[in-house]
This record gives sequence, structure tokens and C-alpha cells, in this order.
Amino acid sequence: MSLARETVPPDTGSEFTPLLRDVKEQQLLERRTGWYARTIAVNALGLAVVGTGMALLGGSWWVLALAPVLAVLCARTAFIGHDAGHAQISGSRAVNRRIGLVHGNLLLGMSYAWWNDKHNRHHANPNHIDKDPDVAADVLVFTSGQAAARTGFRGWLTRHQAWLFFPLTLLEGVALKVHGFRDLRRQSGRERLVEGTLLAAHVAGYATLLLTTMPLAHAVVFAALHQALFGLHLGLAFAPNHKGMDMPDPDPDAEKWGHLRRQVLTSRNIRGGIVTDWFLGGLNYQIEHHLFPSMPRPHLRLARGAVKARCRDLGLPYAETGLVDSYQQALRHMHEVGEPLRADI
Repeated sequence: MSLARETVPPDTGSEFTPLLRDVKEQQLLERRTGWYARTIAVNALGLAVVGTGMALLGGSWWVLALAPVLAVLCARTAFIGHDAGHAQISGSRAVNRRIGLVHGNLLLGMSYAWWNDKHNRHHANPNHIDKDPDVAADVLVFTSGQAAARTGFRGWLTRHQAWLFFPLTLLEGVALKVHGFRDLRRQSGRERLVEGTLLAAHVAGYATLLLTTMPLAHAVVFAALHQALFGLHLGLAFAPNHKGMDMPDPDPDAEKWGHLRRQVLTSRNIRGGIVTDWFLGGLNYQIEHHLFPSMPRPHLRLARGAVKARCRDLGLPYAETGLVDSYQQALRHMHEVGEPLRADI
């Protein structure tokens, strides 16, 4: 199921209905096509300027100074692809898909179809241990039950996962590419052809850019630094959103949360101003984004007041904290999950 089809979830209960009505009255679900056009154009210009700089400085080690800049611009590119996947940019599914394919597959080497499938399941059941792929046991684990089954090297990772979290994000840029190519086996027909062709074009284009603008040694170091910082940037943007927040009871007989509680209780907002909004790509308004996934990014901060008021009326906690504290909370949770394994040593 593609996020490109996603709209505001249906009125699943009286708790969410008044909030949805308020947001619609404020026209916060209306598209911001002009804002996105400017954002895409500025990002494309930035990428072009960096590419030109690489050609001019490629013979010098000073070219490495452009790797962090390119990493930041690639994160902007990922945010645009994310918004296209949520149908925030256009009312046309085809237009959103084209934007996503260009910004995901072609520019980043990250499969748009793979990301949509995974991210859609996350949005439907955030922090649900059986349904959210983002909290499935993998390199990291998020519950004591997952930790109890870890032995050997994986057990060592779990014991130290809080310390290893950000170092591991340095590999995320490469991991996204690997996941994208692997997902081609799941895809079929035209989708596989389009996705595979664009992924291959990214690899060829990226290698050509590096090898035609700088010596091999420079190119290898540049690529390593660029991909590591890109992965770190994504980790910094996504880490604060759900880690350490409530996790729905997977027991089928447990009390079911409606849409509003399911999204609010599992999400955390990050306080800040324009710089925070820019650096985190609007994901700092994670509660509003999860409640209204198709809401354009510049409207998320405008919806914050209405969401806070609705939560206050219902007596629901509205989790909001500073950026540094959000990382501390996420890392503290991962440290506590690994505690039983450390106690057994």
C-alpha cells in the first residue's frame, strides 16, 4: 500500500472528530504547492552548486569541506521525498510518485516503493511491536522481551546499544541503498523496471561525479564522509520521534486505542524555532504529522495549538521537549532495555 494514496484517516471516534473539524476549518489540509516548488528549486540549486564546487576543488583535499554540505542537502532531499510519499505536495498521486522517485531513487539511491511500504506500516501502528517495522528486533531492540532473546554478538550490541546508536547511524546512508536494491525482488513488472533503472542511474551518476571531479583517493574519502554524515543527519532527525514513548499492548485482547490516542501517546514533539524546523524537516512536529500525515509541512506548526488544546481537553499527555533532552530520553530507553543483559555478566 502506497503512502501516495494516504489521506487524513477517517473519523474513527469522537475524540478525533472535533480536532479534524477544527483543522479543516483552518484550511490546514490544503496543499502548499508554491512553497514546495520553491523548496525543491532551492534544494536543486544547492545540489548543483555543490557539484560545481566539487569540480573546482576536486584536485585539493579542501573538496572534503563540501561533503558535510552535500550530506545536509541530501537530508533535505530525503525530506522532500518523505513529503511526496505522504501526498503532502500534490493532489495527484502520479505527481507525488514522480517527485518521490526523483528525490529518492535517482538522487539518493533509496527506493521510493520500499520506503513507502515500510513507512506506511509504521504510521498505521507506531511503536506496535508486532506491526511497526521501525521497532522490530534488528540491530537494535526496543523491549525487554526482544533483548532477552539476544545472545553472542547481538547480545553485546544490545548491552551497548545506547552508546552505539549514533555511531551506527553513520552506516544508515549505505544501508538505505542496500534495502532499496533488495526490495526490487518484492516488486514486479513496471515498478521494478522503473525503480531498478533509477537506482542504477544513481549509482552510476554518483560514481561518475566523484571520479570525474577528483582523484580516486579523494573520491573514496569524500564518499565515506558524505554517506556517514548523511546517515547521521537522518538519525538525528528520526531518533527523537518515538523511542521511549508508549508502546501499544500487542495482546489482541488489550484495550484498543483510537487514532488520536494511538498517534499522540506514541509520538514526541521537539521544541524550537525556524532552525529546528529546517534541520529536522518538520518532523519535530511529530504528533501533528502522525495525526494528519497528508498535512503540508509548513502547516504542522500551525496545527500545534489546536492539537495541544484537544489533548488538554481529553487529559492526554502531549509530549514535547528540547532537542538534546529528546536524544537523552531515547538513549535512556535503549540503555534500560539492555540492562538485563548487562546484569547477567
